[in-house]
Amino acid sequence: MIKKTSSKDKRQIRHKRIRRKVFGTHEHPRLSIFISLKNVYAQIIDDENGNTLVAASTLDPEIKEQVKNKKFTDIAKLVGSVVAKRAIEKGISDVVFDRAGYLFHGRVKALADEARNTGLKF
Repeated sequence: MIKKTSSKDKRQIRHKRIRRKVFGTHEHPRLSIFISLKNVYAQIIDDENGNTLVAASTLDPEIKEQVKNKKFTDIAKLVGSVVAKRAIEKGISDVVFDRAGYLFHGRVKALADEARNTGLKF
């Protein structure tokens, strides 16, 4: 009997393949994203020490107020700009982008483009 793999399982397989190649150091931490059905999460991680340096999501109080009645891509842009501003405040300008197995399209692309426009380099 042939088993069909779900789209979630396929994403997790792609994510494992990407994570073998993408590693965040202290000089170039990893910008990791996660997208659920309702929320967008982004965090900058130093994989050498296992620390989250900066994080932003739609659940943050300052973002949560601005999210109402907006499109998903606009919400992702907002999270991308906030995480980039917080990173620049901490002195982080160069990151490695980890798309977490998602296709570089839609919300992922919007978040990445806005983070680049705000000042992060990747």
